[in-house]
Amino acid sequence: MVILMTMGESLSLAEVKAHLSELVGRVARQHERVTVTVHGRPSAILLSPDDLEALEETIAILSDDEAVRQLSSSDAEIARGEGESEQDLARAMRLRGRTA
Repeated sequence: MVILMTMGESLSLAEVKAHLSELVGRVARQHERVTVTVHGRPSAILLSPDDLEALEETIAILSDDEAVRQLSSSDAEIARGEGESEQDLARAMRLRGRTA
């Protein structure tokens, strides 16, 4: 799953308290981030669970040297035109479904 997070806004703690229900809805539905400030300084981030999970998964993948090597190798294959077509992949998945 790919999640695109939009840069959110910075709001004071008082503003967040006054509009918490609305902000939680926006964060959950629109993948926004809200920076909560206290005395003008960033103190917390309001982020949806899905967005946090996606960030944690990205960090885990990028921390795995072997996974990064495989991704780089795959990118190079695609750049050389050596990857499988979408149709071939769909066909292979259908065939696997029949034999599974």
